[in-house]
Amino acid sequence: MGVIGAEGRMGSQVCRAVEAADGLRLVARYDQGDDLGDLGGADVVVEFSVPEASPGNVAHCVARGVHVVVGTTGWDDGRLETLRGRLADAPPTATGSPVGVLVAPNFAIGAILMMSFAAQAARFYESVEIVELHHPDKVDAPSGTAARTAGLVAAARDRAGAGPVPDATTHDPDGARGARVSGIPVHSVRLRGLVAHQEVLLGNVGELLTIRHDSFDRASFMPGVIAGVRRVADHPGLTVGLEHYLGLAEP
Repeated sequence: MGVIGAEGRMGSQVCRAVEAADGLRLVARYDQGDDLGDLGGADVVVEFSVPEASPGNVAHCVARGVHVVVGTTGWDDGRLETLRGRLADAPPTATGSPVGVLVAPNFAIGAILMMSFAAQAARFYESVEIVELHHPDKVDAPSGTAARTAGLVAAARDRAGAGPVPDATTHDPDGARGARVSGIPVHSVRLRGLVAHQEVLLGNVGELLTIRHDSFDRASFMPGVIAGVRRVADHPGLTVGLEHYLGLAEP
């Protein structure tokens, strides 16, 4: 397999994890400015680059019949739809099977459980807000995990017939109330010393439920990355969210 973004914080960790994993062999490493070429003969590529480069990198892999596990953020609905079109026209892999692409906002198993629990709880609570906290070197806000959580929570509330999250704010010139993602308030914190953290706050009259996940080291993401690498070939086409590989997705 190969890694794109191999010199980055996440990519370098992925390289070490692959080299330590049974049954996997790292055959190619690429970083900014490198010619991807034939991808070193890899049958699966892990892509951890930057939002501006990721669609082109993934398209290069798909056009060569190579499965991709994507951890780069910035994959909005438009980009995902374009990728679906590319996959529909993609050549088969070297074994003759359809290409599979996994786009995962988060690979930490605890974070995936946090998102699943939040979606389950959302229909029972009148109010819900998301606070995500990351290191100040992160280039995008809100995080992909927060955006994904907001989407899952909003969908669960829609299925339950819940109304909009109550908020009487009418004057907020500086944006203190945060952003609205799928109608859910999301707040981003960037602070030195943090890695990746998120909490979902759910409120009713007289009670508060807090669901929180903390990643203190990027090693926490590696079991999910390796699971994605091992299973992506079994899931042709586009899959958004590692929960679909772990049996945690909504039916």
